[in-house]
Amino acid sequence: PPAPRQVTILFADLHAYLDNMKAPWELLELRTRYYEAVIKAMLESIGVPLDKLTFVRGTDFQLSKEYTLDVYRLSSVVTQHDAKKAGAEVVKQVEHPLLSGLLYPGLQALDEEYLKVDAQFGGVDQRKIFTFAEKYLPALGYTKRIHLMNPMVPGLTGSKMSSSEEESKIDLLDRKEDVKKKLKKAFCEPGNVENNGVLSFIKHVLFPLKSEFVILREEKWGGNKTYTVYEELEKDFAEQVVHPGDLKSSVEVALNKLLDPIREKFNNPEMRKLTSAAYPDAAKAKAAEKGPKNSGPKNSDPEDVIPSRLDIRVGRVISVEKHPDADSLYLEQIDVGEPTPRTVVSGLVQFVPEEQLQDRLVLLLCNLKPQKMRGVESQGMLLCASSVGEPRQVEPLDPPVGCCPGERVFVEGYEHGQPDDELKPKKKVFEKLQADFRISEDCIAQWKQKNLMTKQGSISCKTLKGGNIS
Repeated sequence: PPAPRQVTILFADLHAYLDNMKAPWELLELRTRYYEAVIKAMLESIGVPLDKLTFVRGTDFQLSKEYTLDVYRLSSVVTQHDAKKAGAEVVKQVEHPLLSGLLYPGLQALDEEYLKVDAQFGGVDQRKIFTFAEKYLPALGYTKRIHLMNPMVPGLTGSKMSSSEEESKIDLLDRKEDVKKKLKKAFCEPGNVENNGVLSFIKHVLFPLKSEFVILREEKWGGNKTYTVYEELEKDFAEQVVHPGDLKSSVEVALNKLLDPIREKFNNPEMRKLTSAAYPDAAKAKAAEKGPKNSGPKNSDPEDVIPSRLDIRVGRVISVEKHPDADSLYLEQIDVGEPTPRTVVSGLVQFVPEEQLQDRLVLLLCNLKPQKMRGVESQGMLLCASSVGEPRQVEPLDPPVGCCPGERVFVEGYEHGQPDDELKPKKKVFEKLQADFRISEDCIAQWKQKNLMTKQGSISCKTLKGGNIS
């Protein structure tokens, strides 16, 4: 008889550290223990037997002499281009990428050999890493593996689900009131089946588990209806036979049935202690929610890395000329609503002609510590969108029509915080926030998928969809 199928679940602790230090080294052990407990609870809640599962930590084998030697062997045959391309959809993309992000795909490929698996399973966002593994493992004399992928479920906000955007996802340990609140806010336009995270969750999670889904509603609206074919539910929603409110409340009931056993497993002092130790920031945030709300306009904590700490203003470029001592730099005089214009040095010569900057409205980050650049003190940073790939393209960000110099720029939801007088360079506040600044597919400037705005509307760029902001 064929050997029983075994599934290895890899806790990629080293990968988490390499991915732009997404998990601090000192928390890796705690988070690994947390994930093992929560994954087991999740699988048990849907009736998956655990006896065919093996849990392995990356650092249990990735720090061995043999594995380390293979990392070096791999680095001698992999091109920088291939490593960067492989991680494009998985490794966090930042303006100044670290070397660790290039190592990440190679480690994931080597894991297949060192775990002695026949196949690797992941989301479709992993496809470039899977292609990388199929190309490079044979180059080291190892067998090419099978790769299985499942679809990526959109987040509740209508775009990609993100661990850093709380409203886009439902956590396994969310309370019932949290589930209700998040589903109530979820993007679910009547008749719109595109980027609908609620419908996608039914399709990819609830339907496969039960082979049916029940819409719960009052008799006057047609009463309960059981769907045994997902496409029929989608069709009824598209034709507005099913109302978004009924869809959300039905998902809420079904989801809480799945989450109740998991919540119960974690409802003891040991598990609560592990959760708060593994995610100390989240624990502090929840404690703060229960305390009195701060009604004042100041930021709640001077150490909070939130976008309202940035003093970004609309400016008008009064004059622009080449830096006398640097061919790649411009010297600009920018009016930001102060008695005298600010002198700003920008490295835009090879990207933006002088005439396109003259008299243009721009965005200026005003509370960086002034810094000398080739002998001239720069009193701010002109914010631009830049493309991710090569050749590099750069475009200054555009304020909405009707703005005036000095007008404050804010991130949606962070209108009332007080900016720092001056950002301390050692704290790297801007650098930490910058990692989550992006240009949307509609060319709108965003932080964690929330728009950068003035009172006149959203900040945008001309063409660089999916670009970075710096």
